Amino acid sequence: MVVVDLSELRTLATSSGLARLVVTGAGPLVEARRVIEERKAAGINGSMQFTYKNPARSTDPQALLPGARSILVGARSYHRQLPPPPPDAGPVARVARYMWADDQEILLAGLGKVADHLKEGGWRACVVSDQNHLVDRAVAERAGLGWYGKNANLLIPGAGSWFILGSVLTDAEVVDDEARPEPFEPAEGCGTCIRCIPACPTGAIVAPGVVDARLCLSWLLQATGPFPIEHREALGDRIYGCDECQDVCPPNRVEIRRAAPGGGGSVDEVGVPSRAWVAVLDLLESSDEQILAAHGRWYIPRREVRYLRRNALVVLGNTGDGRDPRVRRVLDRCLADPDGLIRSHAVWSARRLGCDDLLVELSEDPDPMVAAELAYPVRARDVAEPAS
Repeated sequence: MVVVDLSELRTLATSSGLARLVVTGAGPLVEARRVIEERKAAGINGSMQFTYKNPARSTDPQALLPGARSILVGARSYHRQLPPPPPDAGPVARVARYMWADDQEILLAGLGKVADHLKEGGWRACVVSDQNHLVDRAVAERAGLGWYGKNANLLIPGAGSWFILGSVLTDAEVVDDEARPEPFEPAEGCGTCIRCIPACPTGAIVAPGVVDARLCLSWLLQATGPFPIEHREALGDRIYGCDECQDVCPPNRVEIRRAAPGGGGSVDEVGVPSRAWVAVLDLLESSDEQILAAHGRWYIPRREVRYLRRNALVVLGNTGDGRDPRVRRVLDRCLADPDGLIRSHAVWSARRLGCDDLLVELSEDPDPMVAAELAYPVRARDVAEPAS
């Protein structure tokens, strides 16, 4: 059988911006399917679909590329230094590190070059990343790239978890001449460390390596419907993603310390500064088209910007000053929005900021979401209180 040496493909991948390229076989991910189905039955995926939607498909590489023999797993680092200072634009919201630059595009482009090289050799190949077709982390773990941390992220030895993953499936028999380590056992990886578990703002890490999506702020920001009222204060100033469990992880903290202070300001060092923060009032005053132009790279449920406004209103309630005339104008506008989802979250934000006088005209609002917000006890925020 003709085999393909991984070394040439690895050189191509690393020259295209990937940090790692490893290979594993294309057999079914039996253990991953068992875990996904078990957690789905327990309901801890919440409304999350992705690889939960069809576990039989997402754990069977043959369903994606019949006849596949090998899976090449690529990793692109999105490690950044601490974010630039927030803009002086009133209340601002934080964006998770993985959105500070075009790392997903770079990953896909690098994997595409690897796939094209294989196709030029007469093989079939396809690229998949961050989709419901394949469980990226399970393939990476099987390939020996790293181990599952207690925060459920894949940690790469000596590098941490600031990585996005993707794969190239191919019917070529790809062989790695370099010795690969055996899969990591938890005791060899995280050991006795549990820093990520208490660091989660909502207690979403319900057991080592198990995250309950119904509690995870990253997922709740992307889910449809009202933002759970019991988790709104914990959201703080986050508007997209949450890095808490990674920020406290010792391997990741080592990587941050290694970064040269200042660093020169390249995209690989700090990302695109304007993507680390969002001016909350600007977003709430923008049109749908303006919001999509600014934040269309994000995952937005059903591409409906109402969910970004919903998130922004929660952040405003946690970070704004109800004495600010502009804050009051924005709240007044949102309280009159024709969308009940926006009105209901504006109610919560107004009550958090001590702007109850703006709610008088809503006392007879027929929308059940608005009525529920008006009836729910809300702790008014002291303007000196930290945002998160």
